[in-house]
Amino acid sequence: MSTSTRWTVVVMVVVVALGVALWTQLGDDGSPTGSMAGGNPRDRREADTAEALAGPRARADLPPCPQPGSGPGPERPRGVALECAGDGTDVDVAKAVAGRTTVLNLWAYWCAPCAEELPAMAEYQRRAGPDVTVLTVHQDENEAAALLRLAELGVRLPTLQDGRRLVAAALAVPNVMPATVVLRADGSVAEVLARSFASADEIAEAVDSKIGVSG
Repeated sequence: MSTSTRWTVVVMVVVVALGVALWTQLGDDGSPTGSMAGGNPRDRREADTAEALAGPRARADLPPCPQPGSGPGPERPRGVALECAGDGTDVDVAKAVAGRTTVLNLWAYWCAPCAEELPAMAEYQRRAGPDVTVLTVHQDENEAAALLRLAELGVRLPTLQDGRRLVAAALAVPNVMPATVVLRADGSVAEVLARSFASADEIAEAVDSKIGVSG
């Protein structure tokens, strides 16, 4: 092997090593992971154990996810079971939204428009009261980062951890974030809104007429 060939091999090995190191670092310091980074998608990172999430969960102080409603719920998300980010319990998505008007808000911790929209979703929920359930769906493996982002924003909404984006796939939501799915109480999809909202007023204008809520 010539000297130039040996140096070429050495350079290639160094480049590969640096690439692996960079990829590992990105997965640990808060950049998009899993399906967004081209890896095998998981609901959450291996690092996000119950013990590791205890602190972020305490800071976020999220309300519990909805208990099973009446009936089997909408057909398309049947069989989709996710973790409730607030307490780690298992949630059957179809049963959780069964019999109740639900606004599903799909987001990720690294999404800037999502961070701007989430407080508006929380305000919309406060105004709508028990007639509407706003349920957020976090679409990235990094569950700890999601909890810390919600704590930072002061947003306390029930949240599902969905690193594999099963809800979006089941409901044919476009690959954009944020996105909002409006479900009627009978389980039918009233609207898929692939856009962001700046205020609770904007959300009400887009949603209420679809679910029979008067302004």
